[in-house]
Amino acid sequence: MPFTLATWNINSVRLRADLVVKLLTEEAPDVLCLQECKSPVEKIPAEVFAAAGYGHMVARGQKGYNGVAILSKLPLEDVGHRDFCEKGDARHVAARLENGTVIHNFYVPAGGDEPDREKNVKFGHKLDFLTEMRDWFHGDRPEKSILVGDLNIAPREDDVWSHKQLLKVVSHTPIEVEHLGKVQDSGGWVDITRRDIPEGLLYSWWSYRAPDWDAADKGRRLDHVWATPDIANAAHGSRILRAARGWTQPSDHAPVFATFDL
Repeated sequence: MPFTLATWNINSVRLRADLVVKLLTEEAPDVLCLQECKSPVEKIPAEVFAAAGYGHMVARGQKGYNGVAILSKLPLEDVGHRDFCEKGDARHVAARLENGTVIHNFYVPAGGDEPDREKNVKFGHKLDFLTEMRDWFHGDRPEKSILVGDLNIAPREDDVWSHKQLLKVVSHTPIEVEHLGKVQDSGGWVDITRRDIPEGLLYSWWSYRAPDWDAADKGRRLDHVWATPDIANAAHGSRILRAARGWTQPSDHAPVFATFDL
């Protein structure tokens, strides 16, 4: 049965519950993965989403920070999470659909402002998190799996508004791109978005700092949809809902979609 999946860093699920409902109502993905929910699980407005037709939820949360959730029209089985770097952060959750597909929802650390682990512990944490992801998938190579989320790295030159100007800016530095590439290689992950949209500038995040984000268009593609090789060819229809960045009191991220014929 085909299903459409979306991933979105919502930047507070309680503050923007109305935007989540707007997306669910207008776009109707079968599965929506949210990051940066900034809420304990018990305070996520699950009943609001259930009323919109999404009665299944698997989530990990914490007060004020991080947090990941998977909302679904389709039945989900919670298959756990991993505490990367043993920090107790809610940055990963996984669920299995009835057809056996496992969905991993990730919120990779942003990494702070200084791309130097000796000067910036947040950057070191980001690199360590990615290394642990690499080792996990290398040791337990996934099958029939989808990995989505805010990975906080724009890997390609055309995933940022200016490759040259962002080479020393966290999210596009060569060491981050290298680390993300190793994560991708370790699981054999296929970048579905770029497989479907192979050429051209493509962004999913625009800073709040830009007074007119749309006109300036200084974006980065930080949000990703990957799939294992055994199901990658079943994916199609990738798109980024840029319009959501212009909604009232928006997240600084836009939702990324893909459809899987499984």
